[in-house]
Amino acid sequence: MAVQALYYSDRDGLEMALKHPDTMLFSSKADADARDRVLELAEEITQFLQNRVEGLGEELAEKAALAIAEEKDLFAKALKKPSVLNQPAE
Repeated sequence: MAVQALYYSDRDGLEMALKHPDTMLFSSKADADARDRVLELAEEITQFLQNRVEGLGEELAEKAALAIAEEKDLFAKALKKPSVLNQPAE
């Protein structure tokens, strides 16, 4: 029997990672670190949205922030060409 190391972000927590192993458990530390950076960015975006959008609830701000953080490369492209945000996925 082989031993396999699995990694997850502390921000997700072990319980959540075990519930969603396809997206929150990783076989490399680098992938888990990348997930942690996305979650850190999402936390900052959440705070930004709550400060800038009056009446925006915490739950919706968190969902929106995570969607933006997970697609940060797309948003970076959209700064140059906004129409890429609504093009069909390839």
